[in-house]
Amino acid sequence: MVVRSLEVDKDSFRPNESDEELIGPEVPYLSAIGALMYLANCTRPDIALAVNLLVRYNSSPTRRHWNGVKHIFRYLRGTSDMSLFYSRGVKLNLQGYADAGFLSDPHKARSQTGYVFTCGNTVVSWNASSSYPIPGNPSFWASFDFLEVILEKQLTGHKVDRSICGWFWEQSISQGDSLPPVIASPTHYLFKVVCEGITFLACTQAEMPPLMAIEFLSRVANVLTDYLDGLNEDLIKDNFVIVYELLDEMIDNGFPLTTEPNILKDMIAPPNIVSKVLSAVTGTSSNVSNILPGATGSSVPWRTTDLKHSSNEVYVDLVEEMDATISREGRLMKCEIYGEVQVNSHLSGVPDLTLSFANPSVINDVRFHPCVRFRPWESHQILSFVPPDGLFKLMYYRVKMLKNIPIYVKPQLSSDNGVCRINVMVGIRNDPGKTIDSISVQFQLPSCVASAEMNSNHGTVNILANKTCSWSIGRIPKDKAPSLTGTLVLDTGLQIDKLEIKNLPSNPYKGFRALTRAGVFEVRS
Repeated sequence: MVVRSLEVDKDSFRPNESDEELIGPEVPYLSAIGALMYLANCTRPDIALAVNLLVRYNSSPTRRHWNGVKHIFRYLRGTSDMSLFYSRGVKLNLQGYADAGFLSDPHKARSQTGYVFTCGNTVVSWNASSSYPIPGNPSFWASFDFLEVILEKQLTGHKVDRSICGWFWEQSISQGDSLPPVIASPTHYLFKVVCEGITFLACTQAEMPPLMAIEFLSRVANVLTDYLDGLNEDLIKDNFVIVYELLDEMIDNGFPLTTEPNILKDMIAPPNIVSKVLSAVTGTSSNVSNILPGATGSSVPWRTTDLKHSSNEVYVDLVEEMDATISREGRLMKCEIYGEVQVNSHLSGVPDLTLSFANPSVINDVRFHPCVRFRPWESHQILSFVPPDGLFKLMYYRVKMLKNIPIYVKPQLSSDNGVCRINVMVGIRNDPGKTIDSISVQFQLPSCVASAEMNSNHGTVNILANKTCSWSIGRIPKDKAPSLTGTLVLDTGLQIDKLEIKNLPSNPYKGFRALTRAGVFEVRS
């Protein structure tokens, strides 16, 4: 149950004034206060503050205070059917939660914030409000979260005025997702990378290769994610010292220097409970090693020297995402697949791996991890590399325009006397031989629609507030249909043929997995 905040300056709760007349013993003020105190202590804690204020005037109550007592009784009578329910054995701990969303109001384009307090797993108070966003002011490169500058790094002799980033955020608000990663302002060049809802921004007054800035910001985001086991505002704030130490090692006088995670981990120890306890006891907060890592001058700087694992194993994941546009006749107009090869390596020494594909001819554009040798790929289309230790992305690739896809979507529209009928059919074009699940279909209704009623023979249909119809099909058998968006288990035809490992005395375990996810499927009607 929620009550509004008590205004203690109201007449019923103000102290006595010199010219006020006290009430006599015929008014049962003390008896009423005693009854209210019993309720406040036992079953009605929501009146505790008001009763506590009126108790102060037990020795000299006035008519105003008696009116306050009657007001509480009227409140109790009006809320007698309201109560809080607590399960047996629940601890009555008071907890509060707060959250905020930038431009999360779809109707008024406002930011929203709110809080809720619970006592014994029962909500006792909450509030929500909306406000217009206020641009923030970052600097050389900074991390943003809900227009707040979490962290910034200024270079000696290259200080940049913060006002330029206020201009950047105005552009970001006005253009939204269409804002390009490279922006030219009247006085600066800005480069941005967004990761987990946090914006990494670099700013320079001189021309430079855009790809270098974008790649460096991506490396910073990946390194922080690896070091902090995630990436969010709280993790960055809790590890300010380590983040600044990493930036000092990763960039030197404005140029990228050391960006390999394995070398950085030898130079700066990742945060853990032991290091935090030692820092609190000794008073020192630096985690930087005094010894230069051996891999710094190595020909494979991405791999730590003298690695040893009790069990040698390597896992390879082939992850693909498909974007497609289908015409109203069911013809495939555009189809692109973006994939990546993820490797999780736990091998001792300096292993030399060779990965080959069964059908590499379907790959058009590729981007490799620095560990990949270019010549074997150019000549034989195989991947030869000495892997870093742990999880990394070996290769990104893109496949253009497949001839067909294993699904079809046929929307049909007909209108008669102002009534429009919609029929959407989804089916399997050819059986992929695997289960397809988590299927959903979404389409936007016109703004002129006053009401809509949708039914389906499978799954659930919801019409959202922004007039988007969402049809959740879920898991379907092979004789049913997949949909426009969701998770699809299908292939581009690219398969891993074999993985050879050299320079290891034992035969390590090798694991393979292929995943395909649906990206943006657009069907025109």
